[in-house]
This record gives sequence, C-alpha cells and structure tokens, in this order.
Amino acid sequence: MKNAPDPKADLSAQIAQAIRDAIVEGRMIVDERLPSEAELAEQFSVSRPTVREALKRLAAQSLIRTARGAFGGAFVNHLRYEDAYGQQITTSTLLLSMNAVSFETACEARYALERACTPLAADRRGPDHLATMRAEIHRQSQAGLSDEAFCASDVAFHRALVDAAGNPVLSYQLAGAVEAMQPLMNMITFTARSREAIVRLHSRIADALQAHDAAAAESALHELEAYTQTLGRDVMAARAARAGQ
Repeated sequence: MKNAPDPKADLSAQIAQAIRDAIVEGRMIVDERLPSEAELAEQFSVSRPTVREALKRLAAQSLIRTARGAFGGAFVNHLRYEDAYGQQITTSTLLLSMNAVSFETACEARYALERACTPLAADRRGPDHLATMRAEIHRQSQAGLSDEAFCASDVAFHRALVDAAGNPVLSYQLAGAVEAMQPLMNMITFTARSREAIVRLHSRIADALQAHDAAAAESALHELEAYTQTLGRDVMAARAARAGQ
C-alpha cells in the first residue's frame, strides 16, 4: 500500500484508495485483518481520525467490515454482487443526470442490454421469476394504481426478467440500466403512455419466457422499445411546442 499520501489532496480518500487497490489486486485477501488504526496512521504518516475516515469510505463500499472485541478490528469483506447493486444504481443515476444523457440514448442502451439477457432468461427462468412477472402484470392492471406504484411495478417486472437469466454478472451490470434508466423513462412518458399497451407487451414477454421462446420475448421487447421511443419523442415535442408559445 502507498505510504506517502499527497498532502495537497484528500488524505482519507488516498488512504482508502491505497487499501482498495491492495484488495482488488489480491495483496489483501478476504477475511484478512487490516492493520490497526494506530498502525495505519503511522504507516501513512497521518492522524487516526484521517485513518478512521478512510475506513468509513471502504465500509461504505462494502470492501471491509468491522468487528468489536478482543478479536475485532477491520477485515476485508466478502463482497457479493447483491451488496454492490446499490452503488451501481447510484452511479448510473448520477451519470445520466450529470451528463445529460438523452432519452433516446438511455432507452436504446436499456433495451439493448435487456435483450442480451432474454435468451438466457428464456432458457433458465424459474417459477419464482414467472410468478413475480405475473404478479406485477396483475398489479399493473389494477384500476386506481398510482403512477408512482405503476412505475415501481414496471421496474420490478423488468428486474425479474433480468434476474431470470441466472447470471449474477449480468444482473449486476443491468441493475443500473433497469433501476436507473427505467425510472427516468417512466418519469418522462407516464403522462402519455397507455397502461393497457404496456400490460399487453409485458404479458407477451412473460408468455414467451414461460414457453422458452426467446425470439418471441425479444420481439415483444423490440416493440416495447419502439413504443417507448415514440412516447418519448411525442412528449419532448409537446414540451418544446409549449415552451415556444
């Protein structure tokens, strides 16, 4: 690990990065105990509060865990894909908002990634995945369902499709695509979309996955993308027209 942080930069961030690099590169392994705060403070020539802040950064990234008692301390964590979903979603949301990614670009990326999961989902979907998708379709069909609840159900339906692929790496990568991009698209199009049209397409996707028919599921996703893109263009055009008045 780096022992001489740059005093002009955030010292706690540099120390956290040095420890993170050691973990990622395999120089520190799962369940290995980190040096004590006093030892790290001496190693990096910083104060213990600075070390403490660095450890908080690492814990927030789920890279380390802490334990109390005589055998306590900070330990390299066993990071699971599920633990990293939240960070992936947050990062994707920030990237979309800070870089002003267009609706068309977000929509194109989201559906392209989801279609990549479809053949695997058609082959590997289990009863729980289908049950979740059917439950969300039923929920979306209910009269009086709020826009917020419909959007949440929409996200849950597509997450079930992604998880049905049975590939944790894909699920992790698509967590941001579905749970960051899908709400963004829902927010823009919810006033113009037909819930009945979306329910019909969702039903076709679920039916296709139940029948192990990847081509039919991909076809329905293509139609859903085209419908969403059309809605987005119509909404944007209407907004531009109102702004020009």
